[in-house]
Amino acid sequence: MRRMMLPVLAALLSVVGMQANAQQTHELTIKQAVELAFKNLADIKNAEIDVRLQQARNKEITGQALPQVAGNAAASHYFKLPAILFPDASQAGIYSVLLKEGLLPNGTAVPAPVLQRVSFQQPWNLQAGVTLTQLLFQPDVFVGLQARKASIEYQGTLLEQQKEKIKDSAYRRYYAILITQKQLHFINESVTRLEKLHRDNTIMYQNGFVEKLDVDRVQVQLTNLKTTQSVLANAVELSHAALKFAIGVPQSDSVILKEELSIETVKANLLDNNFKYDDRVEIQMLEKTKELQELDLKRHKLGYIPTVAASGNYTVNGLGQKFFTNSSTSWINSAFVGLNVNVPIFDGFQRKQRVEQSRLNLQKLENTIGNVKQAIDLQQVVTQKSLTNALLNLDAQDRNMKLAESVYATTKKKFEQGLSSSFEVLQADTELQNAQSNYFTALYNAIVARIGYQSSLGKLE
Repeated sequence: MRRMMLPVLAALLSVVGMQANAQQTHELTIKQAVELAFKNLADIKNAEIDVRLQQARNKEITGQALPQVAGNAAASHYFKLPAILFPDASQAGIYSVLLKEGLLPNGTAVPAPVLQRVSFQQPWNLQAGVTLTQLLFQPDVFVGLQARKASIEYQGTLLEQQKEKIKDSAYRRYYAILITQKQLHFINESVTRLEKLHRDNTIMYQNGFVEKLDVDRVQVQLTNLKTTQSVLANAVELSHAALKFAIGVPQSDSVILKEELSIETVKANLLDNNFKYDDRVEIQMLEKTKELQELDLKRHKLGYIPTVAASGNYTVNGLGQKFFTNSSTSWINSAFVGLNVNVPIFDGFQRKQRVEQSRLNLQKLENTIGNVKQAIDLQQVVTQKSLTNALLNLDAQDRNMKLAESVYATTKKKFEQGLSSSFEVLQADTELQNAQSNYFTALYNAIVARIGYQSSLGKLE
């Protein structure tokens, strides 16, 4: 029995070990969550692959400027030799000599030459050679070489644009969890308070000091509050699931947030508004696009310049009546070097129109950059005012919540001293819950406004 159980226990332990390894716990600050998203998400991985693809394209363009070497070999065997009809000049030549020497009467007709089948081919033919070409000047290739760095930087800006989107999403989901968790904490405290109030009222009702109506009021409020408690608990779980998706973490893993959220957190580091347009990834991308468009215009302008290439060839030809291994095979070598110059003369003004199209596209791009800068200016004004209003409202709701806490504490103390009714305590608790709800709504709006403002400055870290 022990021998039979040992393999089963080993299998169970291995399964448990695999599950333990599959499920991980991540304790994250907001920056760690963002870094994890950069590491895990497919959008970032694909953008990084696009950078490597551009590097490969750049190497391909570089290869066009390097020497090109090609080898070729061909072998053929003629079962029947090709032939041409060639005149037999011997008879005609004799008559021509006799006429010239005056040995034939004048007017003697020279017979037409006899056509014979003549072949210039050998049955066995072999040709092998190697060709070297070197591009000396071609406008599109050399402009492409100049565009390599700008192309890589352009792909880099696309990668940064993806990172900005993911960063914004991670920030919103991370802080949404913190706010919901804190709100749930206060709801739990409210449930505890009402449960105690319900027990006290029940005891007082049993002793005849309060009416059943007072007990029922607390019960109704407690039931509603527990429903809200369940909704918030589910919201916390859903928020965790959304954060896991946003940072590329499996849903089976656990995520623990290490940061705390307070008014001070929302207001921290908001005075650094030294803004430059180049801080925005959209402007960086457009500037790189403009640089590439300028190179495209240069490429079309250089199209009027001749293209120059050098070439060289070495060829070996084998000719013979028998296979090439036979000693009677004749080997003939040939070699040449050359220079090819292609001069564009007239193309029906096509190149001129391509230059004009490229110039107009560059003008459109400059207009787009100006429009995007104006949109950024508007975005900064809107987000700054929204943040100011959100912070003012947050301060007001914070004061209201603290005042409601004070009112509740005073009312509860008076109730314990027999100077107020449970209804007043219940009413003060309701007002405290409303104040807390308003506070957390204001806190969330302030967080969102802060993220929007920092994004408009290009400084969402």
